[in-house]
Amino acid sequence: MQALQDINLQIFAGEIFVIVGLSGSGKSTLLRTLNHLIPASSGEVRFQGQPLAALSDRELIALRREQMGMVFQSFALFDERNVLENVAFGLEVAGVPREAREARAQAMLEKVGLSHVAKQYPHQLSGGMQQRVGLARALVVNPSVLLMDEAFSALDPIIRREMQSLLLVLQAEAQRTIVFVTHDMEEALRLGSRIAIMEKGKLVQVGKPEALINAPATPYVRHFFSGVDVSRWQMAENYADIWTTR
Repeated sequence: MQALQDINLQIFAGEIFVIVGLSGSGKSTLLRTLNHLIPASSGEVRFQGQPLAALSDRELIALRREQMGMVFQSFALFDERNVLENVAFGLEVAGVPREAREARAQAMLEKVGLSHVAKQYPHQLSGGMQQRVGLARALVVNPSVLLMDEAFSALDPIIRREMQSLLLVLQAEAQRTIVFVTHDMEEALRLGSRIAIMEKGKLVQVGKPEALINAPATPYVRHFFSGVDVSRWQMAENYADIWTTR
């Protein structure tokens, strides 16, 4: 059985594109095809018009290092490095001199509210703080694309909402393309410019939140909105209808 089937998708520069689905639906696999961590067995993935399969290993590594950041559910921090060194790691790999990379890492820690723990180690931090470090590490290299795989799922609800707010603030400051995987529709609605819903390796429906809410393609899509307050998006579409001209 194929993990992904008949995927035809375009993601636009500067949007937060959210992929939603149940466990095993293929959403994390799809995310990993976008940076060629999992090569597509058929078809092609293009980044800025260029097929990823056509890149050499060296070019692909450079692309991931310079233009694509990734944040995982598991914080994936280096236990033996302090917070500042963790955040500066990507810059170190890129050959940025120590003084410059530490200055940039410190500035990014300021942005995520963690400048006061720069010299501490990951085991000394809470889960929410560790995820802030992971986000800072991904952003410090200033990638044009940020891939986030269930990045906030392991956090408690209050910290999770704080991280969502932080992501929106950072996105407002410097718009980049974000692809965000989640199984939580409330999170998808709060973050997403557009949402893709997956089932058994297929895209069931892709669209803006109000389009999915007001015209779900299948009962499976409708199920994701059960128990979720969708009045904000229903109202948005109704107002749009009022002002339509022909």
